[in-house]
Amino acid sequence: MPGVSFVLVAVGIALSLITIISLLIASLGRLNTDEIAISYNTISKKLSREVQSSGLHLNAPGFRFIKFPSVFTSMEFDDISCLNQDGVVINLDVTLQFQADPKYLYDIVLQFKDFDGYKKILYATGRAAVHDTCAHFNTTAFQSMRGYFQVKLLEEMKNTFGPFYAILRDLQVNNVRRPADFETAVKDKEAAKENIKIAENERPKLLTQARTEYQKALKQAQIIKERADTDSNIILNQADAEAEAVRARYQSETDAYVELKNKMRLNVEALLNYMAIRVVGSSKSDVYINMKSPAQIMSRKRKNSDSNNNEHDNKQRQRMTTYHLNNIFQTTQQKLYDGSKNFFRKLKDAALNNGTKSNPMVSLCSSMHCTVSIISTCDYCEKQYCSNHLTSSWTTMVSVLHKSLFLYLLFFITTINTNEVFPCNLTANIDEQNFSVQYEAKAIQDEFIVQFTGYYNELTRSNYLARVFQRNHVFDYEIVKRKNLMQRYPSDFDIVRFNNDDQVIEALKKHPLIRAVNAHRQIIRHIHHAKVEGDSDVNGNKRKLHRSPPNHIRIAESLQAPKLWKMGHRGAGIHVAIFDTGIQAGHPHFPNIAEVTNWTDEKNDHDTIGHGLFVAGVIGSNKECLGIAPEAQLHIFKVFTNNQISYTSWFLDAFNYAIVKKVHVLNLSIGGPDFMDQPFIDKVWDLTSNSIILVSAIGNDGPLYGTLNNPADQMDVIGVGSITVDDAISRFSSRGMTTWELPSGYGRMKPDLVTYGSFVRGSNLVSGCKVLSGTSVASPVVAGAVALLASSVLHRTPNIINPASLKQALLASAHRLRHANMFEQGHGKLNLLRAFRILNQYVPQASLSPSYIDFTECPYFWPYCLQPLYHSAMPIIVNVTILNGMDVVGEVVGQPQWHPQDSNGQHLELSFDFSTKLWPWSGYLAISMTVHRDAADFEGTVQGHVTLTVESPAKDSESLVQRSDLVLPIRVRIIPTPVRSHRILWDQYHSIGYPPGYFPRDDLKQKKDPLDWNGDHIHTNFRHAYEHLRNAGYFVEVLGQPYTCFDASLYGTLLVVDPEEEFFDQEIAKLHNDVVNKSLSLIIFADWYNASVMKRVQFYDENTRQWWLPETGGANLPALNKMLKPLGIALGDTVLEGNYELGEHMIYYASGTHIVRFPADGYLIYRPLNDQGETIIQMPVSPHMPQQRHLNLEDHERPKKPQIDIESIMKPHPISMPILGLVESAGGGRVAVYGDSNCIDSVHLVHDCYWLLLALLEFTTSSRVPKLFLQLDENRQMDLDVPELQQLNTSRLHIFSRVIEKNSLDNTTRQRPLPQCIVNKPVKSSEPLANTPASNMNIMKYQNPSMPNEDDTVVANVMVDTSETSSRFTKTFFSVRNPMFIPTLFGSFGVLCVFIILCRSQLYRLLIFIVYGNGFYDRRSGSSRLKQITKHNQYHYMAALNKP
Repeated sequence: MPGVSFVLVAVGIALSLITIISLLIASLGRLNTDEIAISYNTISKKLSREVQSSGLHLNAPGFRFIKFPSVFTSMEFDDISCLNQDGVVINLDVTLQFQADPKYLYDIVLQFKDFDGYKKILYATGRAAVHDTCAHFNTTAFQSMRGYFQVKLLEEMKNTFGPFYAILRDLQVNNVRRPADFETAVKDKEAAKENIKIAENERPKLLTQARTEYQKALKQAQIIKERADTDSNIILNQADAEAEAVRARYQSETDAYVELKNKMRLNVEALLNYMAIRVVGSSKSDVYINMKSPAQIMSRKRKNSDSNNNEHDNKQRQRMTTYHLNNIFQTTQQKLYDGSKNFFRKLKDAALNNGTKSNPMVSLCSSMHCTVSIISTCDYCEKQYCSNHLTSSWTTMVSVLHKSLFLYLLFFITTINTNEVFPCNLTANIDEQNFSVQYEAKAIQDEFIVQFTGYYNELTRSNYLARVFQRNHVFDYEIVKRKNLMQRYPSDFDIVRFNNDDQVIEALKKHPLIRAVNAHRQIIRHIHHAKVEGDSDVNGNKRKLHRSPPNHIRIAESLQAPKLWKMGHRGAGIHVAIFDTGIQAGHPHFPNIAEVTNWTDEKNDHDTIGHGLFVAGVIGSNKECLGIAPEAQLHIFKVFTNNQISYTSWFLDAFNYAIVKKVHVLNLSIGGPDFMDQPFIDKVWDLTSNSIILVSAIGNDGPLYGTLNNPADQMDVIGVGSITVDDAISRFSSRGMTTWELPSGYGRMKPDLVTYGSFVRGSNLVSGCKVLSGTSVASPVVAGAVALLASSVLHRTPNIINPASLKQALLASAHRLRHANMFEQGHGKLNLLRAFRILNQYVPQASLSPSYIDFTECPYFWPYCLQPLYHSAMPIIVNVTILNGMDVVGEVVGQPQWHPQDSNGQHLELSFDFSTKLWPWSGYLAISMTVHRDAADFEGTVQGHVTLTVESPAKDSESLVQRSDLVLPIRVRIIPTPVRSHRILWDQYHSIGYPPGYFPRDDLKQKKDPLDWNGDHIHTNFRHAYEHLRNAGYFVEVLGQPYTCFDASLYGTLLVVDPEEEFFDQEIAKLHNDVVNKSLSLIIFADWYNASVMKRVQFYDENTRQWWLPETGGANLPALNKMLKPLGIALGDTVLEGNYELGEHMIYYASGTHIVRFPADGYLIYRPLNDQGETIIQMPVSPHMPQQRHLNLEDHERPKKPQIDIESIMKPHPISMPILGLVESAGGGRVAVYGDSNCIDSVHLVHDCYWLLLALLEFTTSSRVPKLFLQLDENRQMDLDVPELQQLNTSRLHIFSRVIEKNSLDNTTRQRPLPQCIVNKPVKSSEPLANTPASNMNIMKYQNPSMPNEDDTVVANVMVDTSETSSRFTKTFFSVRNPMFIPTLFGSFGVLCVFIILCRSQLYRLLIFIVYGNGFYDRRSGSSRLKQITKHNQYHYMAALNKP
């Protein structure tokens, strides 16, 4: 049987091998890196003393590990309620880190079996320790001695956990909460103490006031008594005189009658008959003869009088006189009271009949809080009086009443009882005021701001300047002394007066410690009280539709600030600086004013306008009209005089003082279009770099686009726009984009966010509340919200309050408005509660604004969403702001990367221009988008992501550099390249506007807004023209480079509108070649130019003692004529104005020019218009007014005075001039010239002519003349002089021009070198990102407008992608190409089979029988030290320690 034996042996060997392998596998165990354990033999019931750490271990078969963590484990005691020493229930949270001591792990297992049991015991013990420690502290100590409580609790925990061999660390006590009743009682107690203190402080003042009133009353009574005595004496004297006259008259009559009786020898009866006949004959009335005669009456009185002594007669006479005087006083007072009522009723009726605007009596109530119309506010003072004094307009009152009534009225005023005087600060009847604020910034002649690189004392700065001036032989200079609080502190600038010498300025700039030298500027702010936006005009001036104004907004309640107040966050500990017109001293709304400083040249810091006080009330008022942060400390900076004048130096000193005071928030409800005031901008950067959060109003120049104010348009400043109570953008709120970046770049998204700014209720002068509107109201709303939010995170360590973090929280929490675009609303409407939640969970990071780019989302991404991308188009630029919340400085590491989502993403090419250094707190990322040539016929949507990394220095407590990986989702729509005739190129390169220089408005009749400062961009003041072109099917591209940088064969028409810039000679030559040889068409919209008119529109600024002259006219016609000269076209200097008809359309020609040269084969259209230039030149100049006829700003709230109109001085005679010309060149290119651009400009538009623009495009892009022009049949030959237009000798255009510069040799101008064309270099596409928001075809998760309001979940755009590495590793390992994959798979399957076999009970019993023998189950292990522990014994500590 050798074969059978062999088989049995083989089977035995196989079984042995299987058994050995199984036992070996059962004996192996593995521990992770964070685990330690003791092995326990489940068969022999033995517990090992050896503590085993991480790794693979070999033990006896059938063992298992009793595992414990080798690292510290967190234990949290949430919402523990304990009784303190006072018996008050305290709720708190405790967290700690613990670890079982490895040296005593054997004893721990013996007592508690495993880690779960051990943790339960420690938890119960810890709660008991918390209760014990809590009982040793009183209620106040939990707030004032929280750190000591934490230390004592840690000691108690260590003592309690000691017997359990536990190691403790990092114990933290959080959210200590006292009962609500106790908190209320504490607050009431503090309030009572405060009231007692206030009462104690007020008692002396009230006593003094009472004594003063008492003395005043005594003096008044004395004066009245003396006046009464004087009047009595006067009346007595008059009575004596009259009595003497009566006696004399009767004596003379008696003498006459005696003489008559004696001469005529009459008896008494005869004499009486004679007298009766005389009386009857001379009397016109009935005479009663039976009455007693006067002689008898007088004789009786004389007898009675003779019988009394003189003393009694005098007393009686005085008594009667006093009685009559009292009657006179009472009667006069009653008559005057009735008469005053009738007077005021007549005044009201007259005002209502004549209209309140024509009523010259602005107010009869002179109290400071009653400065509006008497009829609307004071209820015409019929039965109550606004104050203790009634002021009056003498002219009006005399015309209403007789002069005698005024004498009685004045007499009556002195007898008014002051107890019957009622205040007139009723907010229910106060009309809403809309602050229309306009700014002018003017350079002061021969006065400069010299900025230093650091802060130096006054002597050091003067020495530095003296050395520079001495080296340049300048001795006539003056360092202006600034008398303010910053005299005590070092400063970084000086104001120096010296003759404007370029050599001296360059010498100053070369000094190593001088940073810059700039002109000192004066800032003038004009506050106009305009109509509320609830009133709208219908049909011009004919009818007005008066809508009822909306409800007044109680701003704190509207933002739900009381919810944060209930949580204990009221702005305490936050210092807010308010730069405005000051504040009213002793105002009852502001007990929390930390400091009031005056930085103007006025002697007092009172606010006589009410603007600064209202702003302070919105932020921190704590009575009546409550502010948002009522416990914030307010620092009032008066930087504007009562005449609304300020200087850059005032702001610089005040800003430096704010830095010294370490304020947290600074509100600027001011601003202007001058973003080139470099010292001001530098100091704003200094503010934010010192962690001051700057909030500024975006401006009240809406609804025009491109009207943002500075500094709200800066990246590190929170720019605030306004919305109405219906969440609609306020009409007055300025719109974006920023214009800093033009013409080569594109503006940034501003405002940052919007909030309520219409009909907001705030503090009034003296007391009470009023309602105002404006972005200067919306700005303090956000400033107050920032202060409230900052107070909620003051406890955070490290401090996270900085300009970037607060701005990130506000933008991330803002609620998107559905019908507004990004340049109207920014990120959306302020949401205070969401911002609070986000800020309290905030981790320092970087972010992007906007957080995504989606050209398919309208209207939010207007204007990008109106026009898709296509091949060969000019680059589309999106300017993204980088906010760095990690530190004031940072840098972009490496290059941004473009990750297309799919293969179609290769069609989109991106190039980046970005700020490598981020300071302060921000930077920019400009993304230029073009389409690859392979996608010339592609149509579809392209998606992907841009990634970049931002790093900042490590914090003091950290060793690693702070890092944020940012992801910017992008979605654009691409279409096939349009036909050439539908492609229009807009010339942006040759536009210059304010603030570089004085470039006047194109319409000379406009007085309110004299500066051309809207950018002249197709997306700002020409946005309506852009929308009409897009609706007509045209594609508009923007040229931000010279004409030498575009391919004319791609475009049908070049559109040149209102150019102020010069033209390079190379541009002129190329343009002529493009029109003649490449069939490029040209449309020109020009404007006025006349040297004499430019001199007349100059004006003298009395404050800066400087004449302001325009740098050019409405357009630069000399340069434009030079460009058109090769085409045989020229424009003249006659300034035309008037209405005319063209076909069925009416057009207003606003200060335009005319054509003086045109090709003979061209087509001209003439129209009769007024010579506006001649009218302006011959207009008389008032000796009392500066020469600024078209620059006077009107205040429409005041009654309009009759003004002399230009047309009333000279009766203009219309002259027929050519204003429109059409011509076709020999090469096929067509040219259209029109002399006025105002009809396509949205600024001050009267009658639009977008239809004319479309008709001209029909002419230039097709081979036909529009029917509109063919039907006119008005072509004529040119018969006009061709003047040679020249620039003014005083023009400084070379300073601001990109084309010309000044030749220092002969003081003439010359052309600069032609700049090189900017060619974008697209970055290479990277691999798509995995697990990004783009994976589910929805990249708009951040601030998605479809997200419900209640959802406060914030999807941040800061994405640290950790899934990419793990996914790549998984895909690489589980691949058939991996040589380790197949063996590993089979090995894992074998191990699984072995474990399945081992788990079967029969095989397990067989293995035990082989190893231990048959008596294993009958034996008892007496040597086992691991005794069974009952449940009662196991948790006996818990039963004892659960009790408090």
